Amino acid sequence: MGVPFWCLVAEVAAIAMKFLGIDFGWSSGESGLCCLEWVGDRLELRDLQRCGAIEAILAWVDQWVPPNAPGLIAVDAPTLIPNPTGMRLPDRLAHKYFGKYHAGCYPANLGSAFATRTVAFGLSLEARGFQHAPTIQARELGRFQIEAFPHPAIVHLFQLPQILKYKKGLLAQRQAELARLRGYILDDLPGLQPPLDVAQSSIELPPIPSTGKALKVVEDQLDSVICAYIAAHWWYWGAARNVVLGDRAEGYIVVPMPFSEPSVLPG
Repeated sequence: MGVPFWCLVAEVAAIAMKFLGIDFGWSSGESGLCCLEWVGDRLELRDLQRCGAIEAILAWVDQWVPPNAPGLIAVDAPTLIPNPTGMRLPDRLAHKYFGKYHAGCYPANLGSAFATRTVAFGLSLEARGFQHAPTIQARELGRFQIEAFPHPAIVHLFQLPQILKYKKGLLAQRQAELARLRGYILDDLPGLQPPLDVAQSSIELPPIPSTGKALKVVEDQLDSVICAYIAAHWWYWGAARNVVLGDRAEGYIVVPMPFSEPSVLPG
Protein backbone atom coordinates (compact mmCIF):
# COMPACT_ATOMS: atom_id res chain seq x y z
CA MET A 1 0.00 0.00 0.00
CA GLY A 2 1.42 3.40 -1.00
CA VAL A 3 2.10 6.34 1.26
CA PRO A 4 -0.92 8.71 1.34
CA PHE A 5 -0.40 11.93 -0.62
CA TRP A 6 -1.08 14.09 2.45
CA CYS A 7 1.78 12.32 4.25
CA LEU A 8 4.15 13.17 1.41
CA VAL A 9 3.04 16.81 1.49
CA ALA A 10 3.55 16.96 5.25
CA GLU A 11 6.97 15.36 4.93
CA VAL A 12 8.14 17.92 2.35
CA ALA A 13 6.63 20.79 4.35
CA ALA A 14 8.68 19.78 7.39
CA ILE A 15 12.01 19.92 5.53
CA ALA A 16 14.39 22.76 6.37
CA MET A 17 16.43 23.41 3.23
CA LYS A 18 18.15 26.48 1.83
CA PHE A 19 19.07 27.21 -1.77
CA LEU A 20 21.89 29.58 -2.64
CA GLY A 21 22.33 31.13 -6.06
CA ILE A 22 25.75 32.55 -6.91
CA ASP A 23 26.20 34.51 -10.13
CA PHE A 24 29.95 34.18 -9.83
CA GLY A 25 32.46 36.72 -11.14
CA TRP A 26 34.53 34.40 -13.34
CA SER A 27 37.71 36.48 -13.62
CA SER A 28 37.21 39.21 -11.03
CA GLY A 29 34.59 41.67 -9.94
CA GLU A 30 31.40 41.24 -7.99
CA SER A 31 29.13 38.22 -7.65
CA GLY A 32 25.37 38.25 -7.21
CA LEU A 33 24.15 36.28 -4.19
CA CYS A 34 20.66 35.00 -3.41
CA CYS A 35 19.34 32.81 -0.60
CA LEU A 36 15.97 31.05 -0.82
CA GLU A 37 14.49 28.90 1.92
CA TRP A 38 11.89 26.15 1.76
CA VAL A 39 9.20 27.18 4.26
CA GLY A 40 6.07 25.06 4.58
CA ASP A 41 5.03 24.52 0.98
CA ARG A 42 6.85 27.35 -0.80
CA LEU A 43 10.12 29.16 -1.26
CA GLU A 44 10.87 32.44 0.48
CA LEU A 45 13.51 35.02 -0.44
CA ARG A 46 15.89 35.42 2.52
CA ASP A 47 18.75 37.46 1.12
CA LEU A 48 19.79 39.24 -2.06
CA GLN A 49 23.07 41.07 -2.39
CA ARG A 50 26.36 41.41 -4.23
CA CYS A 51 29.96 41.15 -3.10
CA GLY A 52 33.42 40.71 -4.59
CA ALA A 53 36.06 38.86 -2.59
CA ILE A 54 35.82 35.07 -2.63
CA GLU A 55 36.44 35.04 1.12
CA ALA A 56 33.36 37.24 1.58
CA ILE A 57 31.27 34.96 -0.63
CA LEU A 58 32.33 31.89 1.35
CA ALA A 59 31.57 33.71 4.61
CA TRP A 60 28.09 34.45 3.23
CA VAL A 61 27.66 30.76 2.36
CA ASP A 62 28.68 29.80 5.90
CA GLN A 63 26.22 32.31 7.33
CA TRP A 64 23.21 30.92 5.50
CA VAL A 65 24.18 27.23 5.41
CA PRO A 66 26.41 26.61 8.42
CA PRO A 67 28.33 23.34 8.86
CA ASN A 68 26.09 20.24 8.95
CA ALA A 69 23.02 22.20 7.76
CA PRO A 70 21.40 21.07 4.48
CA GLY A 71 21.62 23.26 1.42
CA LEU A 72 22.04 23.26 -2.35
CA ILE A 73 24.19 25.83 -4.12
CA ALA A 74 23.85 26.65 -7.83
CA VAL A 75 26.86 28.47 -9.26
CA ASP A 76 26.83 30.23 -12.61
CA ALA A 77 30.45 29.34 -13.43
CA PRO A 78 32.39 26.30 -14.68
CA THR A 79 33.60 24.80 -11.40
CA LEU A 80 34.50 21.47 -13.06
CA ILE A 81 36.95 21.83 -15.97
CA PRO A 82 38.70 18.54 -16.86
CA ASN A 83 39.71 19.40 -20.44
CA PRO A 84 43.10 21.08 -21.12
CA THR A 85 41.84 22.69 -24.35
CA GLY A 86 38.69 23.05 -26.42
CA MET A 87 35.16 22.87 -25.03
CA ARG A 88 33.72 20.86 -22.17
CA LEU A 89 30.95 18.36 -22.85
CA PRO A 90 28.25 20.58 -21.25
CA ASP A 91 29.40 23.55 -23.34
CA ARG A 92 28.99 21.53 -26.54
CA LEU A 93 25.58 20.25 -25.45
CA ALA A 94 24.41 23.74 -24.52
CA HIS A 95 25.26 24.94 -28.03
CA LYS A 96 23.64 21.87 -29.59
CA TYR A 97 20.33 22.10 -27.76
CA PHE A 98 20.04 25.78 -26.87
CA GLY A 99 21.94 27.57 -29.64
CA LYS A 100 18.65 28.17 -31.45
CA TYR A 101 17.59 30.27 -28.45
CA HIS A 102 20.95 32.15 -28.46
CA ALA A 103 21.73 30.34 -25.21
CA GLY A 104 25.00 28.60 -26.02
CA CYS A 105 27.41 28.99 -23.11
CA TYR A 106 30.95 30.35 -23.09
CA PRO A 107 33.48 27.53 -23.60
CA ALA A 108 35.79 26.60 -20.73
CA ASN A 109 39.10 24.75 -20.60
CA LEU A 110 42.08 24.69 -18.26
CA GLY A 111 43.83 27.25 -20.43
CA SER A 112 41.03 29.79 -19.92
CA ALA A 113 42.00 32.87 -17.92
CA PHE A 114 39.19 32.24 -15.43
CA ALA A 115 39.76 28.49 -14.93
CA THR A 116 41.92 28.67 -11.81
CA ARG A 117 39.46 30.97 -10.05
CA THR A 118 36.26 29.10 -10.90
CA VAL A 119 37.65 25.62 -10.20
CA ALA A 120 39.12 26.81 -6.90
CA PHE A 121 35.73 28.16 -5.88
CA GLY A 122 34.09 24.80 -6.52
CA LEU A 123 36.81 23.09 -4.49
CA SER A 124 36.21 25.55 -1.63
CA LEU A 125 32.56 24.53 -1.61
CA GLU A 126 33.53 20.84 -1.66
CA ALA A 127 35.78 21.46 1.34
CA ARG A 128 32.66 22.69 3.13
CA GLY A 129 30.86 19.46 2.32
CA PHE A 130 28.91 20.63 -0.74
CA GLN A 131 29.29 17.67 -3.10
CA HIS A 132 28.62 17.90 -6.81
CA ALA A 133 25.14 16.60 -7.58
CA PRO A 134 24.66 15.82 -11.29
CA THR A 135 22.24 13.19 -9.98
CA ILE A 136 19.98 13.58 -6.96
CA GLN A 137 16.98 12.02 -5.29
CA ALA A 138 14.12 14.51 -5.26
CA ARG A 139 13.86 16.34 -1.92
CA GLU A 140 16.92 14.64 -0.51
CA LEU A 141 18.53 16.41 2.43
CA GLY A 142 22.25 17.04 2.15
CA ARG A 143 24.90 19.54 1.11
CA PHE A 144 25.15 19.81 -2.66
CA GLN A 145 26.46 22.05 -5.42
CA ILE A 146 25.62 22.21 -9.10
CA GLU A 147 26.56 24.35 -12.09
CA ALA A 148 23.76 26.53 -13.41
CA PHE A 149 23.34 28.62 -16.55
CA PRO A 150 20.56 31.24 -16.31
CA HIS A 151 19.91 31.75 -20.05
CA PRO A 152 18.44 28.32 -20.96
CA ALA A 153 16.75 28.16 -17.56
CA ILE A 154 14.98 31.46 -18.26
CA VAL A 155 13.89 30.21 -21.71
CA HIS A 156 12.39 27.05 -20.19
CA LEU A 157 10.91 28.49 -16.99
CA PHE A 158 9.10 31.31 -18.79
CA GLN A 159 8.49 29.51 -22.12
CA LEU A 160 10.32 32.09 -24.24
CA PRO A 161 11.32 31.84 -27.92
CA GLN A 162 14.84 33.09 -27.13
CA ILE A 163 16.95 34.47 -24.30
CA LEU A 164 16.40 37.87 -22.71
CA LYS A 165 19.25 40.02 -24.03
CA TYR A 166 20.04 42.15 -20.99
CA LYS A 167 23.81 41.62 -21.02
CA LYS A 168 24.75 43.31 -24.29
CA GLY A 169 23.47 46.11 -26.49
CA LEU A 170 22.30 49.67 -26.02
CA LEU A 171 21.50 50.73 -22.48
CA ALA A 172 17.80 51.23 -23.20
CA GLN A 173 17.52 47.75 -24.71
CA ARG A 174 19.30 46.16 -21.77
CA GLN A 175 17.05 48.01 -19.35
CA ALA A 176 13.94 46.79 -21.14
CA GLU A 177 15.10 43.17 -21.22
CA LEU A 178 16.17 43.21 -17.57
CA ALA A 179 12.78 44.69 -16.68
CA ARG A 180 11.19 41.73 -18.45
CA LEU A 181 13.24 39.32 -16.36
CA ARG A 182 12.26 41.14 -13.18
CA GLY A 183 8.61 40.92 -14.24
CA TYR A 184 8.83 37.18 -14.95
CA ILE A 185 10.37 36.56 -11.52
CA LEU A 186 7.59 38.52 -9.84
CA ASP A 187 4.66 37.31 -11.93
CA ASP A 188 5.51 33.78 -13.11
CA LEU A 189 7.56 32.08 -10.40
CA PRO A 190 4.65 32.16 -7.90
CA GLY A 191 2.70 29.90 -10.27
CA LEU A 192 5.44 27.32 -10.81
CA GLN A 193 6.27 24.36 -8.58
CA PRO A 194 8.02 24.93 -6.28
CA PRO A 195 6.46 28.39 -5.98
CA LEU A 196 8.50 31.51 -5.24
CA ASP A 197 6.43 34.61 -4.48
CA VAL A 198 8.96 37.38 -3.99
CA ALA A 199 6.16 39.87 -3.32
CA GLN A 200 5.44 38.03 -0.05
CA SER A 201 9.02 38.54 1.14
CA SER A 202 10.34 41.36 3.30
CA ILE A 203 13.11 41.75 0.68
CA GLU A 204 12.18 43.57 -2.52
CA LEU A 205 13.72 43.06 -5.92
CA PRO A 206 15.80 46.11 -6.86
CA PRO A 207 14.27 48.51 -9.40
CA ILE A 208 15.75 48.83 -12.88
CA PRO A 209 18.33 51.67 -12.75
CA SER A 210 19.14 54.31 -15.36
CA THR A 211 22.92 53.89 -15.63
CA GLY A 212 25.01 51.06 -17.05
CA LYS A 213 27.10 50.51 -13.92
CA ALA A 214 24.05 50.29 -11.68
CA LEU A 215 22.34 48.06 -14.24
CA LYS A 216 25.15 45.51 -13.91
CA VAL A 217 24.52 45.35 -10.15
CA VAL A 218 20.85 44.49 -10.66
CA GLU A 219 21.69 42.07 -13.48
CA ASP A 220 23.98 40.09 -11.16
CA GLN A 221 21.36 40.03 -8.41
CA LEU A 222 18.52 38.87 -10.66
CA ASP A 223 20.77 36.21 -12.21
CA SER A 224 21.49 34.96 -8.69
CA VAL A 225 17.74 34.66 -8.05
CA ILE A 226 17.43 32.47 -11.15
CA CYS A 227 20.41 30.37 -10.00
CA ALA A 228 18.86 29.87 -6.56
CA TYR A 229 15.57 28.87 -8.18
CA ILE A 230 17.41 26.37 -10.43
CA ALA A 231 18.84 24.85 -7.24
CA ALA A 232 15.39 24.60 -5.67
CA HIS A 233 13.85 23.18 -8.84
CA TRP A 234 16.58 20.51 -9.08
CA TRP A 235 16.07 19.55 -5.42
CA TYR A 236 12.28 19.50 -5.65
CA TRP A 237 11.93 17.54 -8.90
CA GLY A 238 15.25 15.84 -9.58
CA ALA A 239 15.37 14.16 -13.00
CA ALA A 240 11.57 14.28 -13.39
CA ARG A 241 11.54 17.91 -14.57
CA ASN A 242 15.17 18.81 -15.14
CA VAL A 243 17.82 17.81 -17.63
CA VAL A 244 21.56 17.50 -17.00
CA LEU A 245 23.97 18.46 -19.77
CA GLY A 246 27.12 16.41 -19.14
CA ASP A 247 28.27 14.49 -16.08
CA ARG A 248 30.55 14.61 -13.03
CA ALA A 249 33.62 13.51 -14.99
CA GLU A 250 33.35 16.03 -17.85
CA GLY A 251 31.40 18.83 -16.22
CA TYR A 252 27.67 19.37 -16.23
CA ILE A 253 24.93 22.02 -16.25
CA VAL A 254 21.47 21.53 -14.72
CA VAL A 255 18.59 23.04 -16.71
CA PRO A 256 14.96 23.10 -15.52
CA MET A 257 12.37 21.65 -17.89
CA PRO A 258 9.11 22.32 -16.05
CA PHE A 259 6.75 22.00 -19.00
CA SER A 260 8.11 19.02 -20.96
CA GLU A 261 9.57 15.58 -20.54
CA PRO A 262 13.24 15.86 -19.51
CA SER A 263 14.25 13.15 -21.96
CA VAL A 264 13.07 15.30 -24.88
CA LEU A 265 15.51 18.11 -25.47
CA PRO A 266 14.68 20.88 -27.95
CA GLY A 267 15.63 20.04 -31.51
